[in-house]
Amino acid sequence: MKASTLLSTLLPLTSAYSVPKDSSHVTSRIPTARESAILARRILTLTPLGTISTIFPSTSSSHNPKGVEGKPHALMEYISACDPLYPSNPTLLSLNISSTFRNAAGANLTVAVTWTHPPLPPPSRSFFSRLNPFFSDPTPVKAQSYSAAALPRYSLMGYLEPIEGADDPKSDTGQQVQACYTSVHPDAKYWLPGNRIHESHFVRMVVTEIYWVGGFGDRAYIGWIDAKDWESVTKEEIEGVRLPGEKPLDGKDL
Repeated sequence: MKASTLLSTLLPLTSAYSVPKDSSHVTSRIPTARESAILARRILTLTPLGTISTIFPSTSSSHNPKGVEGKPHALMEYISACDPLYPSNPTLLSLNISSTFRNAAGANLTVAVTWTHPPLPPPSRSFFSRLNPFFSDPTPVKAQSYSAAALPRYSLMGYLEPIEGADDPKSDTGQQVQACYTSVHPDAKYWLPGNRIHESHFVRMVVTEIYWVGGFGDRAYIGWIDAKDWESVTKEEIEGVRLPGEKPLDGKDL
């Protein structure tokens, strides 16, 4: 058996997902960049964490040791899709004490987002019987094979700007943003603007570029997504697709 054939046999079906044109069945064709934009936007609505990368500024700071100027800095941060005006731009709660947001002031940054699917159900056949349909193996298998490399992930590039009115809990925007954000991150209620611990402000990340890795290249799109495609994705489109590990739209398990 050729190595490529063996690899395709061993790889799990976790890279399969539903795309808009065939939303009731798992598709084997490679999605387009536009369809990948829809999948990426769904990930943003379902994934509360991202890794933000910034660069330490060239100017010295009392917060930082000497020698870190110009070096990259990456940390996990809370993200959300709570901006009522621009839902394609991630909503972040910027804390002045955070090195991430100190670095990002007036500078570019990236946010890396990875989809982690729910636990998979047991397979209908064992590992050996999937390799060879004539092989009968009585050994039970507790979980499907898993490959993190088969799952979609992407990087957003852009800059931060304030969300006007979001810091005011009495304004319509403030009520919407704060209610949405704390529904995603309940513990963040202690860090909302006006808290007694740290100064904080709601900001949006204005997305200027998107780089997408949908999984393995023989079944997923890998490359740049146009910012206009990213911005124009509708709520209906987001709700009309499914990611690896999610229950398909027809209700049947993968």
